[in-house]
Formats: sequence, C-alpha cells, structure tokens
Amino acid sequence: MDLETLLFSQGFGSRRQCRGIVAEGRVRIGGIVRDDPHADVDIAAPLDFDVDGRTWTYREKAYLALNKPPGYECSRDPQHHLSVFHLPPPLVERGVQAVGRLDQDTTGLLLLSDDGAFVHAFTSPKRKVPKVYLATLKHPLDDAQLAKLRDGVLLHGESKPSAALGAERRDTHLLELTVLEGKYHQVKRMVAAAGNRVEKLHRKRVGGYALPDTLAEGAWRWLDGDDLALLRRT
Repeated sequence: MDLETLLFSQGFGSRRQCRGIVAEGRVRIGGIVRDDPHADVDIAAPLDFDVDGRTWTYREKAYLALNKPPGYECSRDPQHHLSVFHLPPPLVERGVQAVGRLDQDTTGLLLLSDDGAFVHAFTSPKRKVPKVYLATLKHPLDDAQLAKLRDGVLLHGESKPSAALGAERRDTHLLELTVLEGKYHQVKRMVAAAGNRVEKLHRKRVGGYALPDTLAEGAWRWLDGDDLALLRRT
C-alpha cells in the first residue's frame, strides 16, 4: 500500500490532504522521514507510524468502545442534543457507525465500528447477544417485579412477551437487567410493564465485554483481539 493511501485509509483526510501531509515531511516510519506519497509501505506486519510526532498504529478495521455520557444522541444528524460522533477525534471516526443505539439519557458502553459484518453480528436479533444494564428505579424493587421481568412482560403494541435473561436486585432501587434483544426503549418499557419506572439507565456489558472501570465518561478506547474475543463470548 502506498503511503498516501495508508493515511487516507486511517482517516487523516482527503487524498489530497494526505498527499500534502506526506510531501511536507510530517510522516516518519521507523524514525525515518518518508516524504514520497507513492512510497510502498508493508502493512502485512504490525505497523506503527508517526504523524506530526504522534504515533499511530495501522488498523485495517476500527473497533472502539465508548463510555457514552448523558445528553448525546447516537446519530450523525442529532435532533436535540450533541452527537456521540463528536466524542472520538476525527482521525478514528473514518466512517464508523454505532453498533446499536442508546437513548440520549442512557449512559455506558457503546460500540463503534466501520466493519459492517461486526455491526450486523451485534445488532441482529437472531444473534441473541446479551446486554447488561443497571437501572436506577423510581420505586423500591420488589420480588413480584423481578418475577415478572424474568417470566416475561407484554409490551405495548406487541403480541409476544419479552423476558429478561437475568433480573437481579443490586439495591432497593437498583436493578441489574440482562436482555437479548434491542427493541426501542426496551429496558424502560419492560420495567414500566413490571410496575416500576427507570430514572437512570447505564449499560455495563455487551456479550462478555464489560465497560472498563478506568474508561472515563465521554472517553473511548481501541478494542484489541482479546476484547473482541470477549465480546463474542455470549
């Protein structure tokens, strides 16, 4: 792959902009300035390169975990709030899309990727990927509500009940709920159908991958091979 194309594939701008970055001597590989946009670069092995003194790793596909804060919409064309796509820097956005959506007031783990097969695998209802939420409730959580959530509640406009894979009391007003589907406002609607109300909602896990405690609200990180393996562990 030539150097211009490499920068373009990693989201450093248009081809013209990438050509300029290289020609201006702003790229180093192995500590050596590379100023020929057409120079061939071996991407078969792990490749690190520097642009303006910052080191980047070549990635064929982008897989990101974002700790979504409240007040952000999972849309590139938000209607009433900021977009989550304003949070990662442009250099890693490069056409990524949200893997499923979280409501604007819901916080926690949001996956982003430019890999269509990956996005489909974690959003298709047929794949039944478990998602774990912590819901802060308006009223105390009782055993009857937990039983309804586990057995299944009928949501408005649907003919079949929706049952939680797991429903556990973590405190008097704190519910941990595991669901396999990703229906519109699903957790909020299920809790309402069980006789309570969600005041705050936080997604803590998708598949076998949990949101890292060290990932601050609004921050993001690349997912490596081990992380992707955890995600697929259902």
